[in-house]
Amino acid sequence: MRYLVTARVLNGRRAALAAAIDSGDLGRGSIAGDEYQHNMAQARELPDGRVVWVETCFCAIPLDEERPYWEEYFELVSVKDAHARTKCRHETGEEPWACSTCSCTGKLEGTLARRGRPFDPGT
Repeated sequence: MRYLVTARVLNGRRAALAAAIDSGDLGRGSIAGDEYQHNMAQARELPDGRVVWVETCFCAIPLDEERPYWEEYFELVSVKDAHARTKCRHETGEEPWACSTCSCTGKLEGTLARRGRPFDPGT
């Protein structure tokens, strides 16, 4: 399933987040692998400082596995379905793991690309 994540970088954690992204350590040890790097490359920072990105997650509880990795750097403000579950082939059982190859993330990221500015924790 795809989720729209809205978060704020924790006070004093921006430099550590930038270092984790630069070194490739962000998400190290997670089953989600390099998804964290992809998410941050596509993330957008809004004028009010919130950061938004599209996350793919197959956990029964949204971001259950990823949450500890994100919460090291972010306060997760909102995690909500990015589109209707009735249209998700994985969620309907039509195609297990369909989110791995579904084109909807690209569409959603395209929409987000028109909001705010690219997220750069080093600034």
